Amino acid sequence: MGSAALALLLSSTASAQDKPTWSFDQNRAWEYLLKQVEFGPRVPGTDAHKACRDWISDEMKKSCDDVHLQELVHHWSVNDKDVHMWNIIGTQNWKDAKSRVLLFAHWDSRPFASQETDPAKKSQPIPGANDGASGVAVLLELMKDIKDKHPGVGIMYLMDDGEDLGPELPEMFLGADYFAKHLPDIKPDYGILLDMIGDSDLDIPVEPNSYARAKKLSRAFYDNAAKLGLSTTFLNTFGPEIEDDHLTLNDHGIPTIDLIDFTYDQWHMLDDTPAHCSPASLKKVGLALGGFVTMSPIFKVTDEK
Repeated sequence: MGSAALALLLSSTASAQDKPTWSFDQNRAWEYLLKQVEFGPRVPGTDAHKACRDWISDEMKKSCDDVHLQELVHHWSVNDKDVHMWNIIGTQNWKDAKSRVLLFAHWDSRPFASQETDPAKKSQPIPGANDGASGVAVLLELMKDIKDKHPGVGIMYLMDDGEDLGPELPEMFLGADYFAKHLPDIKPDYGILLDMIGDSDLDIPVEPNSYARAKKLSRAFYDNAAKLGLSTTFLNTFGPEIEDDHLTLNDHGIPTIDLIDFTYDQWHMLDDTPAHCSPASLKKVGLALGGFVTMSPIFKVTDEK
């Protein structure tokens, strides 16, 4: 956004303390997480990856007004070949909304367990139960639970691909970067990213890059989570600084925050399995996210020159 300052203008539609007209089904969200893991590692270029893509797309079509695939191709340094990837995009109430939010998570899983110490394990792909499947599971359930219950607010759900391709940062965050460079004609006003939010011991502090790039949005989200009784999960303290999919959205003018619990011992390891995740954690995130979209003031984001 250059030197432009961000103005976050609020017009109240409902009190954050109003009772929601919906409930988040943690058991169904959990089934969504398990289903993704059952496909096997969702590594671009594999049959498991394509099968999971089609399943996610079909599930989104049950709750969204429209769903489409956004294909991107990357020439991968690991095998010197082109890798095909797909962002999966769906919307609710997008065209006529007063305010529009992008909710997103990556659905691919890492091709190698880079945090393992055993060289034989390092070359194996991770299951990605928390790192990938958890965020997608929350969004798949959220879009079902709050369908038609967010008047005035349009929601775009982005399941982005190529976040964890790697091995290094220049070959990560590929799907989000492609989306940010090819924004729809009607752009999101702001974005909220979910990454690694299924940890059974869940704490989601404020991510410093999110606060620096989208301060008012970050404050508003955490304040609203506290009003919903979720302050013990959404901690109003700074966590580690994270390089993630939210940075490219901010670079392209969409104020975006990252909800992430990086205190996860199984990160980029073969033990990133459902055994270390929890349905209750998925529900906490779903309630906070849905509560912000449906119960808090509508946000309109503009640039002040």
